[in-house]
Amino acid sequence: MKSLVNLNRVAIAGVINLSEESFYKGSIFHSENSIIKKAKELVSEGADIIDIGAASTAPGTPYIPLKEEVRRLKDVLKPLRKAVDVPLSIDTQRSAVAEMALAAEFDVVNDVSGLKSDERIADVVSQYGATLVVMACNKKPGDAYTISQALHYLSKSIEIAKRYGVKEQDIIVDPGIGFGKPISADLSLINNLDYLKRSLKKPILIGVSRKRFIGEILGVSVEDRLYGSIGATIIAVARGANFIRTHDVKPTLQAVRVAEAILSSGRCIS
Repeated sequence: MKSLVNLNRVAIAGVINLSEESFYKGSIFHSENSIIKKAKELVSEGADIIDIGAASTAPGTPYIPLKEEVRRLKDVLKPLRKAVDVPLSIDTQRSAVAEMALAAEFDVVNDVSGLKSDERIADVVSQYGATLVVMACNKKPGDAYTISQALHYLSKSIEIAKRYGVKEQDIIVDPGIGFGKPISADLSLINNLDYLKRSLKKPILIGVSRKRFIGEILGVSVEDRLYGSIGATIIAVARGANFIRTHDVKPTLQAVRVAEAILSSGRCIS
C-alpha cells in the first residue's frame, strides 16, 4: 500500500467516473485508454490521489447491480495501477468491489455509506492494511443535515471500522456535502468542519466540486460551477479539510496552495 498523504499539506484527489449516471458529464470516461489518459492528466496537474468509481450516488439515481459495477471496473483496475504512481482510491459501497480493487493494489476504499451498506468493507480494508474513507450516513449516503448528526453517524462508522480491525490512523472522515440536502445544511457542514475535526480527531476529506448548492447560490449549471467550487474549497481548507476531492485538479490545487500560504502566515491579534 502506498502512503496516502503528507498531512503537512492539503492533498488533492482527482475524480474519474465510469458511470454514465454521474451528475457531471465532464468526469465520465469509459474505455481503458481514455481512463488511463485522464488519470495521467490528473497526476500531471498535481493530483495526489486518483479516486475512481463506477456507480453514481447522485440523488434519484438507482444504485447499479453488483454485476454491472464489477463489469465496468474489472478490466481497468490493474492497467490503471501500472499507469500512475500515486495512491488509488475505489469509490464503492460493496465489499466485493473493494476487495477486487485492493487485490489490484489500490490503496484506499472510499465508502459513501459509511459502512452502513456493507460492513464487510471494513474487514477487507483491515486485511489489506488499506486506508478507509467513511462518509456521514445514517440510512443513505449524505443524510447528515447538521454537524451533530454528522458527528454521530461518523462516530458509529468509526466504531464499526475499529471492530473489524481497521487502524485508527487509517480512517478518514467525510461530512457528506450534497446528496439532495438543503443549501443551509451544506453551508453549515462546511463552516463547521473544524468542530468535526476536533471532535473525531480524524483527517477530513470533503467533496464540494460542482455540487448543487453552488449552482443554487449562483444560478448556474453544473458546467459553470468551477469558480464557486473553488470558493467553497478555500473555506473548507480554512476550516481544516485535509483532502479535497475534485473534478478540476489544476485550478483547485493552485487555489489551495495559495490559501495554505496565507493561512500559515502570522496574524495580528488585537
